[in-house]
Amino acid sequence: MSHDIAKRTFTGTGNYRLVADAGGDPSAPAVVLLHGGGQTRHSWGKAQRDLIDTGYYVVSVDARGHGESDWISNGDYSLEAQVGDVVAVVNSIGGKPALVGASMGGVNALIACGTHPDLASALVLVDVTPRLEPQGVAHIHNFMSANPDGFASVAEADDAVAAYNPTRPRPRNLDGLSKNLRLRDNGRWYWHWDPNFIAGDRHLKLARIADRMRKASENIKLPALLVRGQQSDVVSPEGVAEFRTLMPHLEFADIQGAGHMIAGDRNDAFNAAVHDFLLRHLPPA
Repeated sequence: MSHDIAKRTFTGTGNYRLVADAGGDPSAPAVVLLHGGGQTRHSWGKAQRDLIDTGYYVVSVDARGHGESDWISNGDYSLEAQVGDVVAVVNSIGGKPALVGASMGGVNALIACGTHPDLASALVLVDVTPRLEPQGVAHIHNFMSANPDGFASVAEADDAVAAYNPTRPRPRNLDGLSKNLRLRDNGRWYWHWDPNFIAGDRHLKLARIADRMRKASENIKLPALLVRGQQSDVVSPEGVAEFRTLMPHLEFADIQGAGHMIAGDRNDAFNAAVHDFLLRHLPPA
């Protein structure tokens, strides 16, 4: 099938520009893909194409400070601003799309749905719960804060990714990785996110995120699915159990052989779980 995907621009909180890839029939049920911290819209590549093939209109958005979206001049990467961006994108698309959010994207999607009950038709959370394991979060933070001076080559950046996730096979082609990097005038490659995004007290942020997610969970009545990687160091079985007491109707899929980056580790199994859920709760025409 055709994967005609075009770049689309939205206006987020504070009139900052958010860049997205959109594909499929705009009159079809919409699915909005929200990536995790340190990723870009390209992390959903195969998932987006498969959903388009299934009959959805699929929009994959670069979060503020990531990818091609604006870096925020005043450093406003607050939870409120990010949630406001999600609401702005959905309002621009129109209707009530399904929201699929990984990690940071899942936090923002959950809080958006909890504070705007009519925003979406369905919610998919990818390896994120109110209880986030500190060791796993530190693992992510250490990766994102490392290498402030960039890399001499894309291959050197690939070495850093392999050290962060040693169980994932290395890509044969580094073109996909290069989309997550910026080549600057000094000839070095830098990650495609604003370093200011990870500034601040991590522990204070986590406590605040957990509180906001718990409160939002109590207000969510729409169909919801949690997809966890069985080898995740960010979401534990205990965290899943606690979350399901807050949202008793929450469906759950545990993906074997996947860590926190489920869509990259076990893309086919991840896509199957999401497709099954969406086809039941937001079927295309």
